[in-house]
Amino acid sequence: MFKTYEEALSWIHGTSVFGMKPGLKRMEWMLKRLGHPDKKIKAIHVAGTNGKGSTVTFLRNMLEANGQVVGTFTSPYIKTFNERISVNGEPISDEEILRLANTVYPLTLELEATEFGGPSEFEIITTMMFLYFGEGHADVVIVEVGLGGLLDSTNVVVPIVSAITTIGLDHTKILGETLPEIALQKAGIIKPGVPVVTGNIPEEAMQVIEKYAEEQGSEIERFSHDFSVSKWQTLPTWGEQFTFEDEHIYLNQLQIEMLGKHQIENAAVAIETLRIYSHKTGLAVSHEAMRRGLKQAFWPGRMEKINDEPLMILDGAHNEPAIRRLAETIKHDFSQQEIYLIFAALRDKALGPMLDVLTELPNVHLVLTSFDFPRAATIDDLSSYADSRTIMKEQWQEALVDTMKEMDESDIVLITGSLYFISEVRQTLLDSTEG
Repeated sequence: MFKTYEEALSWIHGTSVFGMKPGLKRMEWMLKRLGHPDKKIKAIHVAGTNGKGSTVTFLRNMLEANGQVVGTFTSPYIKTFNERISVNGEPISDEEILRLANTVYPLTLELEATEFGGPSEFEIITTMMFLYFGEGHADVVIVEVGLGGLLDSTNVVVPIVSAITTIGLDHTKILGETLPEIALQKAGIIKPGVPVVTGNIPEEAMQVIEKYAEEQGSEIERFSHDFSVSKWQTLPTWGEQFTFEDEHIYLNQLQIEMLGKHQIENAAVAIETLRIYSHKTGLAVSHEAMRRGLKQAFWPGRMEKINDEPLMILDGAHNEPAIRRLAETIKHDFSQQEIYLIFAALRDKALGPMLDVLTELPNVHLVLTSFDFPRAATIDDLSSYADSRTIMKEQWQEALVDTMKEMDESDIVLITGSLYFISEVRQTLLDSTEG
């Protein structure tokens, strides 16, 4: 058994050497031994290629504004490991992580001796989450899928409502090479008779989801079909304003403080998901609480402004679909300014297509770099995608310092390419300002 938080964390992270283990048999085995804590919670399950974290945040803030105690399970973390299991946005304590790890650890030893083999890191964390929330620490738990959906560890849960935010090409070696193949994996979270809300999804992927939902006898509410947004405008104060409408609700001049049209789409998915959740559970949700929750919602690393002069933005776009949405935001909001874009990514991502999108932007000066992470693309990995205009820097700290020397007052620094990358940058920069 573990005596300290550090020992527990070392064990949890140490299990990642076993790699990914698709399938739910190990999860089902552990949860059965724990008395099925997953069946003791009211859950909302959220999948999607991009937009999961923001959608979870919009949902959490609206529910909180309505007086609910809201549990969340998200990944990856930005600052501390404990963020992955949070209550009303506050990570659970080191003591709770230690207690939960000590409860789950003996089970993992037993599991290793079975035909199923030992659990992965994500399965351990997911089990800890269900164990914690099964004890009654939240009124509602919003569970974000780790990867895919059908075979994801979280897919043991039977939620009140599910949501699928977006479908795009990412993790293709695991989830499939085409949008329909990926859509089938994401649709795997749809449970018999449980309604599902879908975001702005390409038609070929949508057809797969609709067929799956029909087979499960699940009602489906589709963005731009069953609910919609209009009157979109970017606010001068950083954020967006829009009107939401479905056949039950009309909410005009809603405001969010996250930038980008894609965030309006995420917010719309969250509103529709909340409407269904409140209908199914009998929870009365006021429109005022929804407005307040949306405006308060903040998710680090999503077009996050961390400095005003010069303007410095962090964005977690980490695959081609997300980079395309980032490019749309640049064109819409920053077309008149020069942007120094510092890019680092994981080596298993579609680096070529991501960088092709960015090099097409006429006002972007591309700086390629790397960061301290085992799966990070090195400067050598990135060099084959560089052209004569591209700046190459071995370390991001050097890239940032040199970029700041080149810039004018009206220029922008935008740091992107990986959630792991911006997490490291964010921590370093915030620590330096606090110090």
